[in-house]
Amino acid sequence: MPIEIVIPVGVFLFGAVIGSFLNVCIYRIPRKESLAFPASHCPQCQAPIRFYDNIPIVSWVLLLGRCRKCKQSIPFQYPLVEALNAVGYVYLYMRFGLTAAMLIYALFLSALIVITFIDLHHMIIPDVISLPGIAVGLIFSLLYLVIRDGSHLFLVLPPTFTNALTGAVLGWCLFYLAAYLSKGGMGGGDIKLIAMIGAFLGWERMLLTIMVGAFAGSVVGIGLMIFFKKGRKYAVPFGPFLALGALVSLFWGSFLIEWYLR
Repeated sequence: MPIEIVIPVGVFLFGAVIGSFLNVCIYRIPRKESLAFPASHCPQCQAPIRFYDNIPIVSWVLLLGRCRKCKQSIPFQYPLVEALNAVGYVYLYMRFGLTAAMLIYALFLSALIVITFIDLHHMIIPDVISLPGIAVGLIFSLLYLVIRDGSHLFLVLPPTFTNALTGAVLGWCLFYLAAYLSKGGMGGGDIKLIAMIGAFLGWERMLLTIMVGAFAGSVVGIGLMIFFKKGRKYAVPFGPFLALGALVSLFWGSFLIEWYLR
């Protein structure tokens, strides 16, 4: 089999396996449960999930979305998260190749997926992801400054340390001000999330993230009011829209910024 096919397939499988772990994070982090113990089990009947029933995407399809023992339905979220992470990893490979940059952005992508689904389910953005994420983004940008002249591993990295620090601080300040002016309309989780995004992407793409996220959120909000008769004060989590904006900025930020400036 040609190497041009083997590597993307391997990346997809690796992404799907990591996606399976992301499902564990999405379920257990809000409940403050251990990510390692107990082993995978059905949340309905608590029966252990055998390895052959825990194959990403495939097992859900073969089981028709139901637990083998209790026959209770398994949410579609499980194969969806696995597929999203797998496809995202493949796209990162296509953009950046097998480089350290791809690994950094893969970590960023997976963190955004976990944040998105936790926020959708629980209306919270866990500090255990966003706060370390700020530090990780800044550290990676600092490492780039340290070794870029002596190595070609880091070809397409997060921004320079100054840019990353500016993105994190500016994002934090903007959303803190928005939270203060809205008197609680924006939560502390959003403040830390935008700071994490700024640390990974820099201040220009952080601002683009806000623009894209606000636009997407407005479209969804208007749709909810028109088609589902939701009021203007209906609570919609902003984290998923920021995550969407961050991915748009990561993949197509340069094009969008150049288009906007023209």
